[in-house]
Parts: sequence; structure tokens; C-alpha cells
Amino acid sequence: MTKLETKKLLDFLREKELINGDQYKDLFLETFDFFEDLEKSVRRISLISEEDWTQAKAVFFDLNYVSLIGRKIEADTLNILPADLSENYQMVVFNKEGNNTDVGLVDPTNFKALEAINFLARKKGFVVKYFLISEDSYRAAAKQYESLGEEVGEALDTAEAIFAPKDEIVEGDQDLGEVVKSAPVSKIVSVVLRHAIEGRASDIHIEPVDKQSKVRYRIDGVLHTTIVLPIYVHAALVSRIKVMANLKIDETRIPQDGRIRIKVHNKEVDFRISTIPLMGQEKVVMRILETPEKAPTFSDLGFMGLQGKVVERNIHKPNGLFLLTGPTGSGKSTTLFAALSYLNKDEVNIATLEDPVEYYIPGVNQSQVRPEVNFTFATGLRALLRQDPNIIMVGEIRDNETAELAIHAGLTGHSVLTTLHTNSAMGAVPRLFDMHVEPFLLGSTLNAIIAQRLVRKICLKCKEEVTLPDDLVKSVMEKFSKIPPEAIYSEVDKAKPKFYKGKGCPNCGQTGYKGRLAIVEAISVSRNLQEIIAKGFSRNEVEEELLKQHFITMEQDGIIKVLMGMTSIEEVLRVSKVVEE
Repeated sequence: MTKLETKKLLDFLREKELINGDQYKDLFLETFDFFEDLEKSVRRISLISEEDWTQAKAVFFDLNYVSLIGRKIEADTLNILPADLSENYQMVVFNKEGNNTDVGLVDPTNFKALEAINFLARKKGFVVKYFLISEDSYRAAAKQYESLGEEVGEALDTAEAIFAPKDEIVEGDQDLGEVVKSAPVSKIVSVVLRHAIEGRASDIHIEPVDKQSKVRYRIDGVLHTTIVLPIYVHAALVSRIKVMANLKIDETRIPQDGRIRIKVHNKEVDFRISTIPLMGQEKVVMRILETPEKAPTFSDLGFMGLQGKVVERNIHKPNGLFLLTGPTGSGKSTTLFAALSYLNKDEVNIATLEDPVEYYIPGVNQSQVRPEVNFTFATGLRALLRQDPNIIMVGEIRDNETAELAIHAGLTGHSVLTTLHTNSAMGAVPRLFDMHVEPFLLGSTLNAIIAQRLVRKICLKCKEEVTLPDDLVKSVMEKFSKIPPEAIYSEVDKAKPKFYKGKGCPNCGQTGYKGRLAIVEAISVSRNLQEIIAKGFSRNEVEEELLKQHFITMEQDGIIKVLMGMTSIEEVLRVSKVVEE
């Protein structure tokens, strides 16, 4: 790379305020042999969104930039380039006027892709104009090749002849192995998995309901029925998933757990499989474990203002307990992933005990507990203490033995990150007392307690202001008035508060929401709070101390985020019941 090329890209980044003047100078003084080296250096010092970076890349390669997210592409235009070629070369035809054809590319250095489209253009007499698109844009466009219903429908046409005899059950003399390997079943399963990933689902439910097999996706925390299949394919679908997860297909009386790893859009994705017998049939739930290319920051997750400072201050402490609380599905694993990625450096040894390992972090020693061979959190924690760790992450404190060992590890010079199932941050201490943890030991070990829930973010593409009922506005503003001024991290017009919602668009699948963020409460365990815990945790004394910290509840944090336009009041009501009935 020449200095002129480097300057061209850096000028664009500074103009867009994606880097500051000092970062510009430091980067310009460096020498980069390849564009990828420059990209790594820029991303190391600045948090740049994928769309912003794609725009910068387009400037560097002298290409036009376009976003295809939420854009409807005509089927005739899209199918100029067949779906298999599109996926192979990560490019898409998104517009055609006369002989002029617009093509979106993810990788402008993929010369095989350019050769393929140029060959097609010569053959059909097209004039091609190239645009640079992000991976998100490509996926949004590629989803339009065929809908889930159409793809599964084609497979069902074949499946009906195989699986639907007159009595709607698979005939006894059929070989189960042949049934599972049959093309229509494999196609249905692969399509369901792929569409779940493209639709940003976190879980897939395949469940028998009367004479149907229902497929539901959990997207942004809410289940949506995606497709309903005939019951005669249900057993074969379950068996196919069991085969992929190396489970026993002939064992239908007890629950089974397994794991599948497949490649989708050139990315490895893990699925955690759980089967359970119901009345007559089995149900399958698949948790999608897709490790992001880049760990989110705490502010990305929703830790803002004083809560963000509590996390930043306590995560660096060399010893003691950093405790995350919340129910299943409240984002605790993602927060721990962000924390471990933040702390992951060559000079520290990080070891984890998880059930299961959800996010893979290079450089971190991750172990999965296996209770069936007596490798539990407690036995694993004993072993980890002999592995010379600086930082230990224990997936969950489930019993008094694990709790005592975690406290012991925090007392002996280790930083321990762990989770606990409680409804609030304050509820964590009595819960640990119930596990027979000594109050004076807990008081001297505990650094911070964080509680969180997840709310859906309003889709930015279809966000609009709404008018709420007067009594609801009054109730929300009464709650807001009780928040300490020091804890409010955004400007809010108290006289004329504004509320928003998403009206629904292709970008968010007509839901009005896209993505999630945490509403948080954070307690920093000060010297006074340590003494209160050691004496037995008097509720009144705790509340007095929290007032000094300008502590706010999850309810209040949710209200601030509603008034900032990040989420809707309906979401906060759903998750934390902010407004009393």
C-alpha cells in the first residue's frame, strides 16, 4: 500500500468522525503492506460499524457503496445470477434498467467472482456497474431468492409420497436409517437452520401440535411461528436432527442433549440440541450459538452512565467476586463474553467452566462441565485453582459447594466472574446466605453485583413518534422523577417527553424491533456495604448506602432508555413491569 492510498482512506474516516486527529496521525505514520493490515489497526483503536467500514472500503477501492438492507429486489433481476453462484461468490444483482445491471460485491478482490459476472454480462449483453455491499446487505438480498415456505414446500411435495401413507404414519417395514437420510427431510432441516440464522433467531422449536409439526423461531426474545408442517414428517425431522447431533435415534423415552456444527455463509455456527419426550412424539429445541466476529462493548450491550462505570471499575480488580444475576435468557452469557474478551491479554491466564461453552474466545482456556463423569462446577473449580489462573469464569453458582469455592478463589488472589439466578441485584446476597456462605467472607470478597434483563430495540428504519395515554405518561414520569439526577445519562425533556415505536418494515420483519439491549442495575460493593453484608445484610442499611451510590433499578434504567428512544414503553412493561396497574 502506498502512502497516498493510506491517506485516502484515513481522510474519509476522519471526515466521517470515525477516527480523531491523534488516531489519524498515529495511523498515517505506520507502514501497511496490505489493506487488511490497515483494517486491523483501525478496528483495534476505533469501534466502526460494518456499514461505515464498507463505505470506507468503497472509497479505497474506487467503488460505489449501497445498502441493500430492507430493499425489495425484483425476482427477475435477482435471478439473473443463480442462487448457488450468488452464495459461492458473495455477490448479487440488485437492479436492472435496460442493459444496465447493478451488481453488489462483498469482496472486491475476489477476481473469480468478477470473472464470473463479466462472463455472464458478455453472454447476455449487459453493461455492469459494481457496488460494494456489506455482509449484512448481502444476506438481506440473498434471503429474497426463495422464502422459507417455498423451499420447504418443494421438499414436502417429495416427502408426502415417502412419509404419508393413508394412516399418516411411517410404515413399520421402512428402514429408519433410509428415512433419515432421505433428501426431502435433509432439505427441510437445512432450510430451517439456515433461515433461523438469517432471521437472527436465538432458538428453534420443533414441536408436535395435534396433527401438525410447528416450527417456531425465538427472535429478539419473542417466539414466532414460522412454518407449520404435516405431522407425518415430524418423527423423521427429529431423527434427522438426532443423527446430525450424534444422538440415539431409537431412544425416544428419555431427554437427550447434543451439539451440531455447520457452515452457513462461510461461517461456522454451533447449535445446542435438546430433545424431550412428549405424549406420543418428541420435541426438539435448538439454541443457536453464533460467536460474533467482534465482541460487543459494554455500552453496545446497554451499560451506560453510572452502571457502565461500576462495571468498568470492578472488572479490573485483581481479586474478588464479580457477580451477574438474572433469569435464563437475560443476556448474562453475552455480558460475560464481552467482559472476558475485554480482559483477554497475553499477560493473564483466563480459565472458564461453562455448561455449555456458548462463545469461543481465542486465548481463553474454556472447559465444559460434565456431571455424568463427576466433572461439575465444584470439582472443576478445584482443578482450575491448580492451573495458575489470574481470572476464573464460573458459568453459574448452583449449590453451596460451588459458592464456597468461588468465595475461596476470590479470597486467594483470583478474579472470579460468575452468575446467579435471582430477580434483582439486592436479592443475590440473601441467595448466597441461603447457600450457607459466611457473611463476613462474602462481605470481604464481593466487588460488584449486576442484574439485567433484555428489551428489544426499536428498528431505526421504521422508528416513529407515538402518543401514549395521559395516565401512562403520568405514571412513567412519576417514576422518572424519582431517579437521582446524577444517574440520568441523557438529556430528557421532562415537560414534553417523547415516546417512540417501530411501525414495521422489511428491515425488522414487520415487528418494529431489531436487536436487543440490557436494562441494568449495578451495585458497587463499597467499604460500608461490605460491613453491612458482614453484619447480616440489613435491608434498611443497604437502601441508605445505595442512595449514596445514586443507585437506580432496572425499571428506572428502562424508563431512561424509553425516553432516549432506544426501546418502547411496551417492552419495558413486558420485561420489568415498570408501571403499576
